[in-house]
Amino acid sequence: MKLRNSLTILMITTSLFGCTTSSNHGVTVPLVATPHNAGQIGNVALASWDKQTGLSFFISGIPNGTSLPLRVYTFINKGSCQQPGPVAYAMNDQTNTERVASSGWSFSRTAPVATSILLSGGYSIVVRSAPEDGNADLFCGDIKAGDSAK
Repeated sequence: MKLRNSLTILMITTSLFGCTTSSNHGVTVPLVATPHNAGQIGNVALASWDKQTGLSFFISGIPNGTSLPLRVYTFINKGSCQQPGPVAYAMNDQTNTERVASSGWSFSRTAPVATSILLSGGYSIVVRSAPEDGNADLFCGDIKAGDSAK
C-alpha cells in the first residue's frame, strides 16, 4: 500500500512539473535507492533557469533511525552512478526538506550550471544523508538527455 501511495505522489509531482513549463520541457531523472535506503524510490525534475538548473526532488523514504527534521545533501557528480567521479556541483546552501503527506519528502535545489551542459552527458545526481546520520549515499541517478518529461 505504501508503494502505491508513493508512486501516485511521484506521478502527480512529475505531471505538475510538466504543466508548469511552457516551451522548455523539463527532464526527469529517476533516482535509484542505494543499499543504505533499499526499497525506496525517488526522482528529480530538472528545469532550465537561464544559465542555472532548478532541481525538484521527491524521495519516498529514508533509513530508519534518521534524525528529524530530515536534512539531506545533494551533489551533481562527474561520472555515473556505476562509475562515480568527483563532485562537480554541491547544492547544500539549504539542506531542509518538506514532508509530503505521509508518503515522502520533497525539496528543491539550484545548480550553477546550464541544463544543456548537464544533459551533454557524464553527470549523476547523488542524495546523501547528513553527517550525523552517517553521511551515506541514499539515492543516485544518471542524468540523460532522453529522460524528457513532456
